[in-house]
Amino acid sequence: MILRDLTNTEFQNVRKSKKSVAIIPVGSIEQHGAHLPISTDSDIISYIAKKIAEKMGYFLLPTIQYGISFEHHPLVNLSISPNTLEKLLVDLCVSLYNNGIQKVVILNGHHGNQNALNRIPTDTRISSIKLQVAVYSYWHFMKKKFDHAGFVETSIMLAISDKVQMKKAKKGLIPDDLSKKELAKLSKMANKSFVKATKNGIWGDPTKANSRDGKKILDEIVRSLIKESQTWLTGKSRKLHQ
Repeated sequence: MILRDLTNTEFQNVRKSKKSVAIIPVGSIEQHGAHLPISTDSDIISYIAKKIAEKMGYFLLPTIQYGISFEHHPLVNLSISPNTLEKLLVDLCVSLYNNGIQKVVILNGHHGNQNALNRIPTDTRISSIKLQVAVYSYWHFMKKKFDHAGFVETSIMLAISDKVQMKKAKKGLIPDDLSKKELAKLSKMANKSFVKATKNGIWGDPTKANSRDGKKILDEIVRSLIKESQTWLTGKSRKLHQ
Protein backbone atom coordinates (compact mmCIF):
# COMPACT_ATOMS: atom_id res chain seq x y z
CA MET A 1 0.00 0.00 0.00
CA ILE A 2 1.46 3.32 -1.04
CA LEU A 3 0.97 5.42 2.07
CA ARG A 4 0.84 8.82 0.40
CA ASP A 5 -2.02 7.69 -1.89
CA LEU A 6 -4.32 6.72 0.99
CA THR A 7 -6.92 8.92 2.60
CA ASN A 8 -6.94 9.26 6.36
CA THR A 9 -9.97 6.95 6.57
CA GLU A 10 -8.31 4.29 4.42
CA PHE A 11 -5.14 4.44 6.49
CA GLN A 12 -7.02 4.17 9.79
CA ASN A 13 -9.14 1.25 8.57
CA VAL A 14 -6.13 -0.74 7.38
CA ARG A 15 -4.10 0.06 10.47
CA LYS A 16 -6.89 -1.06 12.81
CA SER A 17 -7.60 -4.24 10.88
CA LYS A 18 -4.19 -5.82 11.47
CA LYS A 19 -0.76 -5.27 12.94
CA SER A 20 0.77 -2.93 10.40
CA VAL A 21 4.33 -2.61 9.14
CA ALA A 22 5.85 0.35 7.31
CA ILE A 23 8.77 0.14 4.88
CA ILE A 24 11.06 3.11 4.23
CA PRO A 25 13.39 2.90 1.20
CA VAL A 26 16.61 4.94 1.43
CA GLY A 27 18.74 5.63 -1.63
CA SER A 28 21.19 8.27 -2.83
CA ILE A 29 21.87 10.75 -5.60
CA GLU A 30 25.39 10.15 -6.91
CA GLN A 31 27.42 9.42 -10.01
CA HIS A 32 27.11 5.98 -11.61
CA GLY A 33 29.44 6.33 -14.57
CA ALA A 34 28.48 7.73 -17.96
CA HIS A 35 25.81 5.10 -18.62
CA LEU A 36 23.58 5.17 -15.51
CA PRO A 37 21.53 8.03 -14.02
CA ILE A 38 22.55 9.58 -10.72
CA SER A 39 19.23 8.32 -9.34
CA THR A 40 20.30 4.66 -9.73
CA ASP A 41 20.44 3.71 -6.03
CA SER A 42 17.10 5.39 -5.35
CA ASP A 43 15.49 3.83 -8.43
CA ILE A 44 16.61 0.31 -7.49
CA ILE A 45 15.60 0.49 -3.84
CA SER A 46 12.24 2.08 -4.73
CA TYR A 47 11.47 -0.85 -7.03
CA ILE A 48 12.49 -3.49 -4.48
CA ALA A 49 10.56 -1.81 -1.67
CA LYS A 50 7.42 -1.53 -3.81
CA LYS A 51 7.54 -5.23 -4.68
CA ILE A 52 7.95 -6.22 -1.02
CA ALA A 53 5.19 -3.87 0.11
CA GLU A 54 2.81 -5.30 -2.49
CA LYS A 55 3.50 -8.90 -1.52
CA MET A 56 3.56 -8.35 2.24
CA GLY A 57 0.87 -5.68 2.61
CA TYR A 58 3.28 -3.15 4.15
CA PHE A 59 2.69 0.59 4.14
CA LEU A 60 5.19 1.95 1.59
CA LEU A 61 6.64 5.36 2.42
CA PRO A 62 8.21 7.70 -0.17
CA THR A 63 11.86 6.96 -0.87
CA ILE A 64 14.43 9.13 0.88
CA GLN A 65 16.47 10.02 -2.18
CA TYR A 66 19.45 11.66 -0.51
CA GLY A 67 22.18 9.67 1.18
CA ILE A 68 25.79 9.81 2.34
CA SER A 69 27.91 9.93 -0.82
CA PHE A 70 30.73 12.36 -0.06
CA GLU A 71 33.28 9.74 -1.19
CA HIS A 72 32.25 10.34 -4.83
CA HIS A 73 33.59 13.92 -4.86
CA PRO A 74 34.58 15.54 -7.21
CA LEU A 75 32.01 13.64 -9.29
CA VAL A 76 28.40 14.54 -8.67
CA ASN A 77 26.85 13.67 -5.32
CA LEU A 78 24.06 15.38 -3.40
CA SER A 79 24.91 14.28 0.12
CA ILE A 80 23.64 14.77 3.64
CA SER A 81 25.55 14.11 6.84
CA PRO A 82 25.22 10.80 8.73
CA ASN A 83 23.63 12.64 11.66
CA THR A 84 21.06 14.27 9.37
CA LEU A 85 20.06 10.97 7.78
CA GLU A 86 19.86 9.22 11.14
CA LYS A 87 17.82 12.00 12.75
CA LEU A 88 15.41 12.19 9.79
CA LEU A 89 14.72 8.46 9.96
CA VAL A 90 14.40 8.38 13.74
CA ASP A 91 11.87 11.24 13.51
CA LEU A 92 9.93 9.35 10.85
CA CYS A 93 9.96 6.14 12.89
CA VAL A 94 8.68 7.93 15.99
CA SER A 95 5.99 9.63 13.90
CA LEU A 96 4.90 6.26 12.49
CA TYR A 97 4.72 4.87 16.03
CA ASN A 98 2.55 7.83 17.08
CA ASN A 99 0.24 6.90 14.21
CA GLY A 100 -0.15 3.35 15.45
CA ILE A 101 2.57 1.52 13.48
CA GLN A 102 4.88 -0.43 15.76
CA LYS A 103 7.17 -2.15 13.23
CA VAL A 104 9.31 -0.45 10.60
CA VAL A 105 11.60 -1.89 7.93
CA ILE A 106 14.30 0.46 6.63
CA LEU A 107 15.53 -0.77 3.25
CA ASN A 108 18.92 0.57 2.20
CA GLY A 109 20.05 1.06 -1.39
CA HIS A 110 23.45 2.73 -0.90
CA HIS A 111 26.55 1.34 0.81
CA GLY A 112 27.56 4.69 2.30
CA ASN A 113 24.33 4.86 4.32
CA GLN A 114 24.96 1.65 6.27
CA ASN A 115 26.69 2.93 9.40
CA ALA A 116 24.12 5.67 10.00
CA LEU A 117 21.17 3.35 9.38
CA ASN A 118 22.54 0.57 11.59
CA ARG A 119 22.47 2.91 14.59
CA ILE A 120 18.74 3.55 14.30
CA PRO A 121 17.35 0.38 15.97
CA THR A 122 19.36 1.16 19.12
CA ASP A 123 18.67 4.89 19.18
CA THR A 124 17.40 5.94 22.63
CA ARG A 125 14.19 7.44 21.22
CA ILE A 126 13.40 4.19 19.40
CA SER A 127 14.19 1.93 22.36
CA SER A 128 12.25 4.10 24.82
CA ILE A 129 8.97 3.55 22.96
CA LYS A 130 9.78 -0.09 22.17
CA LEU A 131 9.39 0.47 18.44
CA GLN A 132 10.75 -2.46 16.42
CA VAL A 133 13.01 -1.42 13.55
CA ALA A 134 14.83 -3.71 11.10
CA VAL A 135 17.52 -2.42 8.73
CA TYR A 136 18.38 -4.33 5.55
CA SER A 137 20.79 -3.54 2.71
CA TYR A 138 19.53 -5.24 -0.44
CA TRP A 139 22.90 -6.56 -1.71
CA HIS A 140 23.15 -8.88 1.29
CA PHE A 141 20.25 -10.82 -0.21
CA MET A 142 21.79 -11.81 -3.53
CA LYS A 143 24.53 -14.24 -4.55
CA LYS A 144 26.25 -11.91 -7.01
CA LYS A 145 29.04 -9.69 -5.70
CA PHE A 146 27.97 -6.12 -5.10
CA ASP A 147 29.37 -3.51 -7.48
CA HIS A 148 28.94 0.14 -8.39
CA ALA A 149 27.67 0.82 -11.91
CA GLY A 150 29.04 -2.60 -12.86
CA PHE A 151 27.32 -5.75 -14.10
CA VAL A 152 24.85 -6.08 -11.21
CA GLU A 153 23.60 -2.52 -10.90
CA THR A 154 23.50 -2.03 -14.67
CA SER A 155 21.59 -5.29 -15.23
CA ILE A 156 19.08 -4.36 -12.55
CA MET A 157 18.58 -0.93 -14.07
CA LEU A 158 18.11 -2.46 -17.53
CA ALA A 159 15.30 -4.57 -16.03
CA ILE A 160 13.45 -1.62 -14.44
CA SER A 161 14.40 1.55 -16.29
CA ASP A 162 14.71 3.09 -19.74
CA LYS A 163 17.39 5.52 -18.56
CA VAL A 164 20.41 3.26 -19.19
CA GLN A 165 22.80 4.37 -21.97
CA MET A 166 24.63 1.12 -22.70
CA LYS A 167 26.66 2.60 -25.58
CA LYS A 168 28.49 4.69 -22.98
CA ALA A 169 29.21 1.79 -20.60
CA LYS A 170 32.90 1.24 -19.80
CA LYS A 171 34.80 -1.21 -17.65
CA GLY A 172 35.85 0.04 -14.25
CA LEU A 173 37.91 -1.45 -11.47
CA ILE A 174 37.88 -5.27 -11.61
CA PRO A 175 39.05 -6.51 -8.17
CA ASP A 176 38.70 -10.27 -8.84
CA ASP A 177 42.42 -11.06 -8.69
CA LEU A 178 43.15 -9.11 -5.51
CA SER A 179 43.98 -10.78 -2.21
CA LYS A 180 41.74 -10.18 0.80
CA LYS A 181 44.33 -7.81 2.23
CA GLU A 182 44.61 -5.86 -1.05
CA LEU A 183 40.83 -5.73 -1.41
CA ALA A 184 40.40 -4.46 2.15
CA LYS A 185 42.97 -1.73 1.50
CA LEU A 186 41.28 -0.75 -1.76
CA SER A 187 37.82 -0.71 -0.14
CA LYS A 188 39.13 1.55 2.61
CA MET A 189 40.48 3.91 -0.03
CA ALA A 190 37.16 3.82 -1.93
CA ASN A 191 35.28 4.83 1.22
CA LYS A 192 37.35 8.01 1.28
CA SER A 193 37.73 8.65 -2.46
CA PHE A 194 35.86 6.40 -4.87
CA VAL A 195 37.44 8.10 -7.88
CA LYS A 196 40.96 7.62 -6.54
CA ALA A 197 40.30 3.91 -6.02
CA THR A 198 38.49 3.19 -9.29
CA LYS A 199 39.90 5.90 -11.60
CA ASN A 200 36.60 6.29 -13.51
CA GLY A 201 33.97 5.93 -10.75
CA ILE A 202 32.94 2.38 -11.74
CA TRP A 203 33.50 -0.75 -9.66
CA GLY A 204 32.96 -3.74 -11.96
CA ASP A 205 32.26 -4.33 -15.64
CA PRO A 206 28.88 -3.16 -16.98
CA THR A 207 29.58 -3.89 -20.64
CA LYS A 208 27.89 -7.31 -20.63
CA ALA A 209 24.96 -6.35 -18.41
CA ASN A 210 21.49 -7.39 -19.56
CA SER A 211 17.89 -7.13 -18.39
CA ARG A 212 17.41 -10.90 -18.18
CA ASP A 213 20.07 -11.26 -15.49
CA GLY A 214 18.81 -8.10 -13.87
CA LYS A 215 15.35 -9.60 -13.45
CA LYS A 216 16.80 -12.81 -11.99
CA ILE A 217 18.85 -10.83 -9.46
CA LEU A 218 15.85 -8.72 -8.49
CA ASP A 219 13.62 -11.77 -8.05
CA GLU A 220 16.25 -13.37 -5.79
CA ILE A 221 16.57 -10.20 -3.69
CA VAL A 222 12.81 -9.77 -3.27
CA ARG A 223 12.27 -13.44 -2.34
CA SER A 224 15.10 -13.40 0.19
CA LEU A 225 14.02 -10.13 1.77
CA ILE A 226 10.42 -11.33 2.09
CA LYS A 227 11.61 -14.51 3.78
CA GLU A 228 13.81 -12.53 6.18
CA SER A 229 11.08 -10.03 7.03
CA GLN A 230 8.58 -12.82 7.68
CA THR A 231 11.08 -14.42 10.05
CA TRP A 232 11.63 -11.06 11.77
CA LEU A 233 7.90 -10.47 12.19
CA THR A 234 7.50 -13.79 14.01
CA GLY A 235 10.20 -12.79 16.47
CA LYS A 236 12.51 -15.60 15.35
CA SER A 237 14.83 -13.58 13.15
CA ARG A 238 18.43 -14.55 12.82
CA LYS A 239 21.06 -11.84 13.16
CA LEU A 240 20.11 -8.98 10.86
CA HIS A 241 22.28 -8.30 7.82
CA GLN A 242 24.59 -5.39 8.39
